[in-house]
Amino acid sequence: MADSPRQLLQQHGLRPKHAWGQNFLADEAVLAEIVHAARLGPDSVVVELGAGLGHLTRALLDTGARVVAVERDRDMLRVLAEEKSEQLTVVAANAARLDLAAVAGTRPLTLVGNLPYHLTSSILFEALEQHRDLLRCVFTVQKEVADRVAAGEGARRGGLLTVLLGVWFDASVVRTVPAASFHPPPKVDSAVLLLEHRATPRAEVGDEAWFRKVVKAAFSQRRKTLLNSLQSDRELGDGARVRQALATAGIEPSRRAETLGVGEFARLAEALRQSDRHG
Repeated sequence: MADSPRQLLQQHGLRPKHAWGQNFLADEAVLAEIVHAARLGPDSVVVELGAGLGHLTRALLDTGARVVAVERDRDMLRVLAEEKSEQLTVVAANAARLDLAAVAGTRPLTLVGNLPYHLTSSILFEALEQHRDLLRCVFTVQKEVADRVAAGEGARRGGLLTVLLGVWFDASVVRTVPAASFHPPPKVDSAVLLLEHRATPRAEVGDEAWFRKVVKAAFSQRRKTLLNSLQSDRELGDGARVRQALATAGIEPSRRAETLGVGEFARLAEALRQSDRHG
């Protein structure tokens, strides 16, 4: 059995960096489920974000996959350097700003990681930006975030990332991870989130940047109706133009953003784009 995070930290004279959101996961049952969800084999290439003390890294290597472990903490890099494997490449970099295909040297790839809570949104947006290079993502994130992303279309607890990721990924929660599974334990429970890349998008999006702009505006004021939220971004047009676009898309102006599915947002974005062209 591998040394626990507490033991490894003591051996190297280290302490968790709270400012960096370091909560080390070494629960073997959870690690096994992460690896199983990643569906790796000897021909796989997997990029691990925030490899830390290497517990997940070693579990990934046991599959025979080629592992690219990304870590920015020099202390953790020193620990990872002790892991000797021809299948392992350690990269000193910030996981939130990374060209995934470049560090992996190939595409498509699998992306995994126990994500620091404060970087979760940034990394999810990066995965979205680079989705064409991904087979799937398996992330350990705050349970609330995992539940929101995997909420499904039109679910009340859904949000911005539910829709944006939902265009290209099928999201599901693999399992809940109690706070006690980490050292030190965070204040809330986590969950393993699986994002499987779709062969085709859930809805055709003509202009992805414009689509994201519309969805962000819609969720910018969750308690307000779509009509009022969309009007808050003047680049989308005045009230009359927004109302006309909603009618064209077949969406009631009184609805709220979380009630719309990906297809409805795609129709709405296209209607607003067309009205912007002819306005």
